[in-house]
Amino acid sequence: MVTENTPTDTLNRHLRDLRISVTDRCNLRCTYCMPAEVFGPDYKFLPRSEILDYEELARLARVFAQLGVTKLRITGGEPLLRRNLPDFIAMLTRIPGIDDIALTTNGILLPTLAKPLAEAGLNRVTVSLDSLDDKTFGELNGRGTGVKPVLAGIAAAEKAGLGPVKVNMVVQRGVNDKDILPMAEHFRGSGRILRFIEFMDVGTTNGWRMDKVVPSREIQKLIHERWPLESAEPNYRGEVARRWLYKDGQGEVGFISSVTNTFCGDCTRARLSARGELFTCLFAAEGMDLREPLREGKTDAELIELVSARWKARDDRYSEIRNQNTAGIKKAEMSYLGG
Repeated sequence: MVTENTPTDTLNRHLRDLRISVTDRCNLRCTYCMPAEVFGPDYKFLPRSEILDYEELARLARVFAQLGVTKLRITGGEPLLRRNLPDFIAMLTRIPGIDDIALTTNGILLPTLAKPLAEAGLNRVTVSLDSLDDKTFGELNGRGTGVKPVLAGIAAAEKAGLGPVKVNMVVQRGVNDKDILPMAEHFRGSGRILRFIEFMDVGTTNGWRMDKVVPSREIQKLIHERWPLESAEPNYRGEVARRWLYKDGQGEVGFISSVTNTFCGDCTRARLSARGELFTCLFAAEGMDLREPLREGKTDAELIELVSARWKARDDRYSEIRNQNTAGIKKAEMSYLGG
C-alpha cells in the first residue's frame, strides 16, 4: 500500500515488490541462467557465513514493508534448496502490510515441499519449464533432467492449494521455439497460466544475442492463428506480463517482453540478494550492501533511511536504453539476482 512513507524514484516509480534470493545455488544448469561451462564443479558459491540467515532476511523484509512493499517473491538460485524454507515463509506472513508471498522455482522439489510451504503461508508458485520434449528440456537445463519431475511438482503445488500455478517458458530461436504451440496446447484449459518470456541479456555468461530473441508479438501471432486470443487488462499497475485470453474460454497466456516491449516505466521491483545486497534493476551491475549495516547493529529507522535514499536516487531503465549505451556493461548474473 502506498503511504506517505513510500519513496518514489527519479522517474516517479513507487517501491511495491521485493524479490528475495535465499541462495545462489541450483540443482540445474539452465543455459540462459547458470550455464554449466561457467558454473561447473569448481565454481565457488557463497560460503554460509556470507549468506543472510532467515532472521536477517525477515528483518529486511519488514524494513521494505514499512516503505510500501506489499508483495514478496522468494527466488534463488533454486530457493527450494535452502533448508527449512517453510520456517522462513512463516516469518514473512507475520510482517504487517505484506499481503502476497510467491515463489519462483524449477519445481523439482515441490512434491516434497509444496504442502509444508502452503501450510506456512505461501500463496502461489511460478514454475520454470522451457519445453515438453525431454531431449530439448534436458539440453536446456544442462542436467539431462526430463519433464516429468517438473510436471509432478506443478501437480503437487496445485494439490497443496498454491494455484493457479504460473508456468514460465523462456523462448530462444532455433532452440525451443518449435515447442511454443505444444506448450500452449498442453496448458490450455488446465487452469495453469503459461507465460512466454523473451530471452534476455541478464548477466554476461548466457550467450545472449538479439537474433536468438523471439519477439512476443511473433509468439502471440502464432498462437492466435491456432487458437484466437483477445487482450485482457492487467491485474495491477506494473504487472510484467501482458495478458491475453483464449476466446473459447480455455484460460489465458502471458507475454513478458523485456527486449521488444519494455516496461521499465512501471517497474516497482527491488531485489535482495542472498548476501544482503539491494539491486534496483534486474540488469544492474552492482548492489548496495545492507548486510554490513545490518550486522553492525543499525536500527530499523537507519536501515529504512538507507533503502529509501537508494530508491529515491534510482534512475534504472536498462531495457529502454538497451543497445544505445549498454554495450559492454558488466551485469550481475540471473542466478545471483533471482530473476
